[in-house]
Amino acid sequence: MAGEKVGIMTSDPVSNMMDRGIRENVFPGAVLLCAKYDKILYHRAFGVMDLQTNHPMKTDAVFDLASLTKPLATAVAMMVLVQTRQLTLDVRLKDLLPATIQTPKAGITLDMLLRHTSGLPAHRNFFEQATGQPDPLAVMDHLVLTEPLMALPGAKQVYSDLGYMLLSKVIRVVTQTRLDRFVQNHVYQPLGIEDLFFIDMAAPSMPVDQARLVSTQNCPWRGRVLTGEVDDENAWVSGGIQGHAGLFGSADGVHRLCLEMLQAIKYQSPQVLDPGTAARFIQKYPGHTHVAGFDTPSQTGSSTGRYFSALTVGHLGFTGTSFWIDPDTGAIVVLLTNRVHPSRFNLKIKKFRPAIHDCIARCILR
Repeated sequence: MAGEKVGIMTSDPVSNMMDRGIRENVFPGAVLLCAKYDKILYHRAFGVMDLQTNHPMKTDAVFDLASLTKPLATAVAMMVLVQTRQLTLDVRLKDLLPATIQTPKAGITLDMLLRHTSGLPAHRNFFEQATGQPDPLAVMDHLVLTEPLMALPGAKQVYSDLGYMLLSKVIRVVTQTRLDRFVQNHVYQPLGIEDLFFIDMAAPSMPVDQARLVSTQNCPWRGRVLTGEVDDENAWVSGGIQGHAGLFGSADGVHRLCLEMLQAIKYQSPQVLDPGTAARFIQKYPGHTHVAGFDTPSQTGSSTGRYFSALTVGHLGFTGTSFWIDPDTGAIVVLLTNRVHPSRFNLKIKKFRPAIHDCIARCILR
């Protein structure tokens, strides 16, 4: 059942700021959802889904969630595997992936991968080598496994897509199924969440009405505006399913999984996630901004603005998406935009994010 909706009409300062975001070309379109636990206080759509068609944005629009895949798919899948004792956070790659034995990656733990302390670099354009190969995913796996480390495992925190690509591989090995199927069967379906899913590039049909899909960039590499195919090239070459990107969803779908996470953090009878496991995942280490699977507010210049508590967890997505969960107040804010449409070089959202979250905190969540 979807969250209880209360006071869905506008809160003028927030709506005015969102409208200004459209006028000032921060993004062509957006959906904003603000809630306290399951009570939805604000849920509105702004702008358009696609600049060519000018179709108005709808509150149930489906966005490419980009790196929200990390917490909302990969991390929650790992939580399930840990709480069912199929894995532990301390297990090392050498015990899961034989290819890492007697390599610098042998001692990397799953906790290091989740917290971005594995020593792997942030990103590599592996898609350039995997494109056109008979088995692109196997090539991607090989490239990640053989990529040199830039630091000793555990030495420092460097936000890394590659670490989450390795986690996707681990999930496939341990469960003998793909990340998308595992998280669907063990998380989304039990929670009744229909609006979180991956789009398998090899599937004969879309898992959603195409009229609900929001467009992203006009991709120079693929030569088209992307609608219903993952923006991230490494995920696209992998067939649309990867640990760092590939998840699609609506604001309601994101909120419902955030609510489950909030209930786990607060020990308030979650349906799927174990509170003790959630507590281990969100435990902060000194000097680190990322916990296992999630980001936290930085001390200065945080996209959460000035009013969210230090207990807050969430994540940003490259395509212009974000969510934040504040266990101190029960606040959940989901902001989904198509800021990369038609160009991923539009960076205006960086200043917009803290401003809108400050406005939300003052006008809706107070």
